[in-house]
Amino acid sequence: MDTSALTTRVQGRVLQPGDEGYAEEVAAFNLARQHTPDVVVAVESADDVAATVGWAAEHGLPVGVQATGHGAVTAVSEGVLISTRGLDEVSIDAESRTARVGAGVKWRRLLDEAAPYGLAGLCGSTSDVGVVGYTLGGGLPVLGRSHGFSSDHVRSFDVVTGNGQLHHVESGDGSELDWALRGGKGNVGVVTSMELELFDISELYGGAIFWPGALAPTLLTVFAEWVETLPPEFSASIGLLRLPPLPDVPPPLAGQFTVHLRVAYLGDDAEGERLLAPMRDVAPPLIDMVGRMPYAELDRIHLDPEHPVPFDEGGVLLRELAPETIETILEHAGPDAQCPLLLVELRLLGGALSGTRADAVSGRDAAYSLFAVGALMPPIADAVPPAIKAVTGAMAPWSTGGTMVNFHGSPGDEADRARAWSAPTYERLQRAKAAYDPENLLRFGHAVPALT
Repeated sequence: MDTSALTTRVQGRVLQPGDEGYAEEVAAFNLARQHTPDVVVAVESADDVAATVGWAAEHGLPVGVQATGHGAVTAVSEGVLISTRGLDEVSIDAESRTARVGAGVKWRRLLDEAAPYGLAGLCGSTSDVGVVGYTLGGGLPVLGRSHGFSSDHVRSFDVVTGNGQLHHVESGDGSELDWALRGGKGNVGVVTSMELELFDISELYGGAIFWPGALAPTLLTVFAEWVETLPPEFSASIGLLRLPPLPDVPPPLAGQFTVHLRVAYLGDDAEGERLLAPMRDVAPPLIDMVGRMPYAELDRIHLDPEHPVPFDEGGVLLRELAPETIETILEHAGPDAQCPLLLVELRLLGGALSGTRADAVSGRDAAYSLFAVGALMPPIADAVPPAIKAVTGAMAPWSTGGTMVNFHGSPGDEADRARAWSAPTYERLQRAKAAYDPENLLRFGHAVPALT
């Protein structure tokens, strides 16, 4: 493919298969998704993004976007991949308690740069993901019940829409762009930078507790009763965990089936201890890591994988956690199940995550998020996808019928993709797609078709 015209328009590197650096730029965190675009552009500015999108439009080529590679739910198999990892601007304004970040910035860097000011952003379960990609999907923070979704606190976006135009979008300006960028993922454009609010958070009461997996029936039952007593300032989730016997996995967890409770609370330690007591009283744990901790170390709560692995995942939103729901989860992932999945988790929603806002974020009407993930590695690789479909499908009697786009997993047909939003939101997102990406260039990932 002749990319000479593109090379003269951008400052970043233009790479094709076989070029030095191509493999590094296309590599995704999910090793099961191998990108093989015709061209990858390692952009260095918003102007590079606009030029690349314009060039792709001229040649009728689809466009994919990647920063950290965590959002690789589908493989980019043709066209142009825009690698935004070079957009690594971070600027902290301590007086206004805001941060401006480029599209390539990971949460780890933002947490580290904000911490000296006693400030923090609303990071999710791992700081290894990109700030922008996470937020475009709504962004479910560890402190979501007290502060809401990350996208609720965006001040502005800089975005190149699918028609190649660069826009600056202010929060609350009433535009369809502002609406669609909050929860619509990457359907209307390529965000190059974002300004978001920071909060006066330097520490929290939180961490993880692990119990033997044999206690899963009792722990899930107590968890369902316990969360009904929690104030909205207290966030919690629980996972059924099967970690492989690897050297970097702690001995009490390696090769074992365990139950993993995660908590985060901004109140004082004494009240945190009182609120947590009903769960601690169930049985002596294998590991108890809950206590006062620096906010910047919140990776210690969920302990998500730090290194790229091949995996599949899927999720569903639940209205309730009834005894029958728990029984069904245990049938698929409990102590007596031949379950190939690494994790089946329940995250408590509600609190500040509820209500209505002028955005495309899903999940505000749900009580829980159920999420399942498994490693696509021998000898269990073939068993993982059907196991995910089985456990998420079995939740139908208690499901809202929807998902959160960041927890949806690999999108299927149009009906499956639409489940990440309510019907009115999906239709409105399709109209926004038609307005801002009329040629449907942005059709990788969790893409929606334009409404014609």
